[in-house]
Amino acid sequence: MMHRGNRQKCRNTPFPEYVKYIHRKRLFLVSLIVICLISFFASISLGAVTIPFNSVLRSLFGFGDMPQFQNIITNIRLPNALAALIAGGGLAISGAVMQSVLRNPLGSPFTLGISQAGAFGAAVAIMFMGAGVMQSTQVGAVTVLNPLITIGFAFLMCMVSAIIIILIARFHSTGPEVMVLCGVALGSVFSAGTMFLQYFADDVQLAAIVFWSFGDVGRAGWPEVIIMAVAVVSGTLFFILNRWNYNAIETGDETARGLGVRVDLVRILGMIVASLITATIVSFLGIIAFVGLISPHMVRRFIGDDYRFVIPASFLCGSALLMVSDIAARLMLKPHVLPVAVLTSFIGGPLFIYLLLSKRVK
Repeated sequence: MMHRGNRQKCRNTPFPEYVKYIHRKRLFLVSLIVICLISFFASISLGAVTIPFNSVLRSLFGFGDMPQFQNIITNIRLPNALAALIAGGGLAISGAVMQSVLRNPLGSPFTLGISQAGAFGAAVAIMFMGAGVMQSTQVGAVTVLNPLITIGFAFLMCMVSAIIIILIARFHSTGPEVMVLCGVALGSVFSAGTMFLQYFADDVQLAAIVFWSFGDVGRAGWPEVIIMAVAVVSGTLFFILNRWNYNAIETGDETARGLGVRVDLVRILGMIVASLITATIVSFLGIIAFVGLISPHMVRRFIGDDYRFVIPASFLCGSALLMVSDIAARLMLKPHVLPVAVLTSFIGGPLFIYLLLSKRVK
């Protein structure tokens, strides 16, 4: 009787190795949450005007007693910090999913030309469809008046780029480097389209488009934050629901089909949702390079390729990376603010070269 009870107990007890496997990944997620929280509060506190940490907490919880700090936090720092958190996470999970469905470790919205396509679509909507007002000032260079039209045109161009990449992945047995070179070519084409628009712009429009194309979270207000949050949260939930499908695709298309995964449908829907997230972010913030490429790779170095953990960890890593970059961009030339995309490109360029040359890229 005791033997039967012990056997039943062993049957219900998970393997110690699996418990350790899960525990390590959960611990990594908790660490990323702590880093994000610290980065979030630091993003609100640091800048041209340094706000004491206790004043930040009091203002966020409705007990602010200094009107000058309250105004800075409510109207400038808080929406900027939320924009960095949302945009960084959205670009990171988009990159992670693109790398899975295309089976390409070098895939991301920027390297595949999707961000450049979205920027071109947004520029067309703003210039010719009356979707925005352009200014020559550095603060608010482009004010989007009709976000639906802007996002719609950006999404349309993103889908053009995404469909070309899907067709290349579907019908040609190309390596990661070849696919990325195709993405570079697509990015060049859409960047040329944006320059074509600049050629016909007046001086004010030209200055505004050039500044807008840099990519910066400082131009986001509460309406932009809310729209980006809806797109990114919805996309994140969709990716989480498909996490097992992405794990199956990692083993190969034939194996995934044998497990009952509709690979082509999962691939197309994943690229559509990732393109929508990218289009929404690019429409309001401009092109922010390399966050979608670097964050998933940083995460995989620690927790492997299990998409149950890669998706949330990539979101947290991308958010922390963009918030920290935004803080550094504010402080480097204080009181002037450097566009955050300049800093992410400086960081991401060498890491991208490393990934291209790394033996771990397969």
